[in-house]
Amino acid sequence: MAEIKKNPNSTFSSSQRNIDESWYKSTRTHRVWFACGCATVLIALAKSAFIFAAAAPPLTPFIWIQLLLAASLGYVLADLGSGIYHWAIDNYGGAQTPVFGPQIESFLYHHQHPAEIAKCETAGILCTVAEVVTVVVTPINILSDHPIFLAFVAVFTGCVMFSLKFHAWAHTPRRKLPPLVTALQNAGVLLKWSEHTKHHRPPFNSHFCTVSGIWNRVLDEFNILAAFEVALFRATGVRPRSWSEPDSGGTEASPNSKE
Repeated sequence: MAEIKKNPNSTFSSSQRNIDESWYKSTRTHRVWFACGCATVLIALAKSAFIFAAAAPPLTPFIWIQLLLAASLGYVLADLGSGIYHWAIDNYGGAQTPVFGPQIESFLYHHQHPAEIAKCETAGILCTVAEVVTVVVTPINILSDHPIFLAFVAVFTGCVMFSLKFHAWAHTPRRKLPPLVTALQNAGVLLKWSEHTKHHRPPFNSHFCTVSGIWNRVLDEFNILAAFEVALFRATGVRPRSWSEPDSGGTEASPNSKE
């Protein structure tokens, strides 16, 4: 990968790393946005549950099936969304891109040093997406009274926001993971190292999904993201980074502690 100029305010700033390890820590701003994102998702979930509980007619099995399907759809689409988001961050934009610039820079650095994401505090990793979730979901919480839609929104946005933490867990030695996380990874509910490590192997252009990875096979075998790259290039003339840097990126060993 070509040399990346680091933003001194970036979570993964190499200049800060040379001085101390404060860049692993989340700032007060990170923590505030993370708290807002979590609160927004929990409000959507709580409002959905309250509307269900307050419903006058008895809840029929069909209603419960709808609720389960809405939550499942939110979870599945979050994995797809995480893959598209990860692909876009890896291939387009830069440090000066509004809102997402620091995260783009961080992802590029992550490709050179994959394991270091596991050392970073949660709020610092999730703050950017938490900010977007807060801004987008708050009006929905205020305006919507549809419990099934709110359940979908809560699960979808919650999984999207925490997908970066699921990503970090996929780089974390198994001995350091909570038992519940390990169990969910083993069950395929959350992304595990053996699935995600393929993203860090040449040519570094596949396995972008970071919730569970269930969409990776579809996106990769049918070359869907590659087709997007061609379409965007023809429409805008912008080349994705993977075209000019096909053999770049960091690799990660396979220690017994991880898988």
